[in-house]
Amino acid sequence: MQGNLNEIDIRSILQLIELGQRTGELFVETYSSPPTPARAYSPAHIHREMATSQNSWFVFCANGQLVYAGGNPDGNLTRLRDYLRYYQLDHLIDQIQRSAFEATNAPEYGCLWQLLENHLIAPEQGRSILRKMVHETLFDLLSLHQGSFIFDMGPALSPQLMTLEMATPLSKTAKQVQEWKQFYPHLQSPHQRPAMTNLEGLKAELPPKAFNTLNRLCDGKTSLRQMSRYLHRDLVPIARAIHPYVKRGWVQMLSPRSDPHGGDRLDTGLRPATARVPRIVCIDDERTIRKTIELMLKPHGYEITSFGSSLKALSLVFPLKPDLILCDIAMPEPDGYEICAMLRKSRAFRQTPIIMLTGRDGFIDRVRARMVGATDYLTKPFGEQELLMLLETYIGPGVDSPDTSSDASLDDPALGV
Repeated sequence: MQGNLNEIDIRSILQLIELGQRTGELFVETYSSPPTPARAYSPAHIHREMATSQNSWFVFCANGQLVYAGGNPDGNLTRLRDYLRYYQLDHLIDQIQRSAFEATNAPEYGCLWQLLENHLIAPEQGRSILRKMVHETLFDLLSLHQGSFIFDMGPALSPQLMTLEMATPLSKTAKQVQEWKQFYPHLQSPHQRPAMTNLEGLKAELPPKAFNTLNRLCDGKTSLRQMSRYLHRDLVPIARAIHPYVKRGWVQMLSPRSDPHGGDRLDTGLRPATARVPRIVCIDDERTIRKTIELMLKPHGYEITSFGSSLKALSLVFPLKPDLILCDIAMPEPDGYEICAMLRKSRAFRQTPIIMLTGRDGFIDRVRARMVGATDYLTKPFGEQELLMLLETYIGPGVDSPDTSSDASLDDPALGV
């Protein structure tokens, strides 16, 4: 099984692996420009290319369950060191004989096994770290909008430390990806590095323990993702805790540094806004939905034209030349799938982002949407920030769009205090 992520999304790929109870390795890479349809890889070729790519990930599965997931091979074992730091055991890596695993496809996994085999860390510590690694990698993968993949069936990763059911981590991580989008544009990458700019203000407002944690980690050198590893907490609660202070200018987000797992280079298709007002076409037979979308988008610098009829939309959409199309699936004939397929046959709309609106978040609906050429999908009901983030991902922010992000307060448990 291989293809491009504009044909099927990562979540659906993993669900197919689960349904088929497959064993093997899933490789994913992103690219700066779309590949040609004729591009094809053998498993060995794609593995060699991904070994040197800055934007590649791999997921090991056994009988449809998750075994391990990571980024391009990390010879420095940076991520594992970060997780071991929580237990104050990161120095143990230097006591391991590296020749036994550093030439493998997953040196990080091999080192973790060596630590367990030599009784340098407890089994529950190893399992906890492994679960965190899987969730972290899934977060990056579910955030992708373009790329290529190949699933190479083969023997299971050995030795096998543990397995995870596919459904629970997929559902949890998909929810976290949606929550993360609410922090945009103030937080744009897990690899941005927070630095405190109003020390006195934060000290006066925060409880002492929360301030001490923030002061220790927001040093301009530690990324949000590293903070989550050091504190053994999920990324989203930490981002939610810091977000209001970033908005107020009390914490500044510095550019990402190079990361061994390619996260700072994560290409989600974000494009800069142009001087022209981005033009959106909405096709939905429900007047309430059309009106709601107009009210959501116009104040944020988008031009919106709505159609309640499929046939009318098809006859008028060509001269409008929209930057993005929102199309309801459950339209009277032709339905949303047929509209999308028709538009994709035209050269004018081969590259235009088409977002399908659906009242169901079903596996079959998502796969069918991808098959007819849909770029993405949005499940009803959706909020303003969710819609805005999707538009900003594909065509950039609207002209002179105001800051509408919601406030939050620093959550002590999220910072591990």
